[in-house]
Amino acid sequence: MSNYFPGTFAPPDRGAAEEHDLPPTGRKIIAVGGSKGGVGKSLVASSFAVYLAQLGKRVVLVDADPTGANLHIPLGVERPKRLQIGEHEPEVALIPTIVPGLRLLVAPLEASAQATLKASRKTRLINVLRTMVADDIVIDVGPGTSTSACDLFLAADVGVLVTVPEPQAIETTYRFVRALFARDLRRLARNDRMRLRTLDRLLGELDELPLPIDLTRHLLRVEPPLGEIASQVLARMRPRLVVNQTRVRTDLELGAWMAQVCERRMGIPLDSLGSVEHDDAVWLANRRRRPLLVDGPSSKAGRGLERVARRLVAVLPNRARELDAQGNIPKAPNYYERLVIQRGASEEEVRRAFKRQREIYASDGLPTVSLYTDEELGREHAALEEAHDVLLDPNKRRAYDVSVFPDHDAGPAPSSPAERAKNEAQLAELLSLQAELARELGPDTEFSGALLRRVRESRGMDVKEIAAHTKISHQHVSAIEAEAFENLPPLVYVRGFLSEIAKFLKLDPSQVSRTYLRRARDLLDIRPTRE
Repeated sequence: MSNYFPGTFAPPDRGAAEEHDLPPTGRKIIAVGGSKGGVGKSLVASSFAVYLAQLGKRVVLVDADPTGANLHIPLGVERPKRLQIGEHEPEVALIPTIVPGLRLLVAPLEASAQATLKASRKTRLINVLRTMVADDIVIDVGPGTSTSACDLFLAADVGVLVTVPEPQAIETTYRFVRALFARDLRRLARNDRMRLRTLDRLLGELDELPLPIDLTRHLLRVEPPLGEIASQVLARMRPRLVVNQTRVRTDLELGAWMAQVCERRMGIPLDSLGSVEHDDAVWLANRRRRPLLVDGPSSKAGRGLERVARRLVAVLPNRARELDAQGNIPKAPNYYERLVIQRGASEEEVRRAFKRQREIYASDGLPTVSLYTDEELGREHAALEEAHDVLLDPNKRRAYDVSVFPDHDAGPAPSSPAERAKNEAQLAELLSLQAELARELGPDTEFSGALLRRVRESRGMDVKEIAAHTKISHQHVSAIEAEAFENLPPLVYVRGFLSEIAKFLKLDPSQVSRTYLRRARDLLDIRPTRE
């Protein structure tokens, strides 16, 4: 068995690992990064840790920011003790927090201007993680694209990028992906000094880090053995993405759009875990020095972070299969792939897909920031126009299908790897949530708005679907889940709403309405006779 930790990629000869590579363990390690500071990496990392601890796991949250560690503040730790290089018992550096089961580890202080851990300190930190007694470890790697940030991110089972709907943040997110690729490629080439020098020379001749797919194609031409390693790295890299501080509809689409653009332009698929809505509850929780999932779990941002954390837990088992992927340079997309539709798509579906793709590749669009020049976007628009025109002309479409798909009558084309991974992650998330709820629901269960929401989500339904079936307005359904009683009619009418919702969710209507209304009266301090 390889001595490499599951999140790293072993070289072809499976040679000896460096001392700072982590061995396989039963625990899961999750790293959170993304280059730019202020996008919410600490919020996401701490929320992951709190969520896992609330599942009953022993969790260690690692604040690996070498210059500005501050995760201790919302976790109720006044003066954190940093990990000391000479410490023989690293367990003494683990600090209890206000969240049961969650402990904090603060990385060694580094006063260098590069904001990166020195090699000895980084090695010490990873050695501590190797021997840590914990079920799960969550690492906030800090801002920037330093070697320590990249190495910690690559050493994890799953790496999560955090961005916000702003051009600067998106550009630095893509830059972090480039840095990860170059760093991992260099690590895998270290066993051959000649190849390593060739790689360093090629990278040194460039003004900035190249796009991973462009670098891989170049290496396959000028240094095929090194190009083969690069293609393996390209195939196995699959960072996850969280979009924080969303405000408008297009912000909610940004994660999926960035995933598509990144896969097509860089050759590296991003798996979107979802988004977190902009919410003053985050600011209030920070002021109170409490984790958001403790201070405001029912807030908009709290629900978003819980949903993202649930999806992350669901995709963890898929990581081993991803690491077995074989190198394969993506080919130029055909017309259907360019519009992201199936071969059997109707004319209306073609029109909608074309409109969507034009929005994604707009000249001032967020998903394409720093990845396309104006000239390249012009070529992309021309290709979209061509695909649109051909697929809307029955004769041209028939001729195209025959020339590109000799077996075009065999049925629709299979979905893309990114789409399959997304569907598998969503299914795994639903199964995980259903299993969690199966243990929680019973004859004595007290139903709250939050529990009804979780049951709905475990069925894969949204509020509008329930509203359409029950004829209850989606505003009232949302108010019931949020326990926003001021937005609901008198409780006698709410009883009928609850019964219809319970029937649709296959719950006991009597139990749901009885326990929910009892909770509502307690919260409102209303006597039953006033109903």
